[in-house]
Amino acid sequence: MTATIAPHPPSRPRRRVVTAIGVILLLGGLSVIGYFAWQYIGTNLVAKHKQSEIKKQTKIQWEKGVDGDAIAMLRVKRFGSDYEVPIVKGFDDGALARGVGWDPKSEKPGQVGNFAIAGHRVTHGEPFSKFPKLKKGDLVVIETRRDIFTYRLRNSGTSITVPFTTPWPLWRVPHPDARNDTPTERLITLLTCSELFHTENRSVVIGELVKTYDKKEATTTTNG
Repeated sequence: MTATIAPHPPSRPRRRVVTAIGVILLLGGLSVIGYFAWQYIGTNLVAKHKQSEIKKQTKIQWEKGVDGDAIAMLRVKRFGSDYEVPIVKGFDDGALARGVGWDPKSEKPGQVGNFAIAGHRVTHGEPFSKFPKLKKGDLVVIETRRDIFTYRLRNSGTSITVPFTTPWPLWRVPHPDARNDTPTERLITLLTCSELFHTENRSVVIGELVKTYDKKEATTTTNG
């Protein structure tokens, strides 16, 4: 009869190493989960609260006859009947966390040239989460303290995709062949990431001004 030799239990140092590795992996996994939870849930909660406060404060300031924390309010029926997001100055991360950002190098709402704005599709309030649903002919409404501007889109939310390094969407005439052209139209350009997660491209939608409503004079004019 052959005797069975029991395996030696792991040495104490070896057990400690295995335990330490397990703890490190567990903490690493929790950190990754925490990061994604913050990015895709936490930042949205914080940003939407900020946007709500900016909207509220801006409208109070408008009623007092002064410009607000936001330069305008954005409304897009395609994004929902109750959709309204503040447009704030800047294209930096801080601005995009507070609403839709406006490129201060571009024109102001309603002016001749290119009024360029950008927003997140995911995280930080995700104001452009439904961007791919935009259709040619959709109306985009921009309300400022004094006026309400209505733009009609010339293309859909998925028809133009360019690398982030492509400059022409921010030109005064947003067209690849119009670098030095003098603008004659009143346009709006909306930009966002073309994919939900890591992407090197952005989607571009361009619209033309079709109506201006002067809130003070309560008159409506249609641009021909």
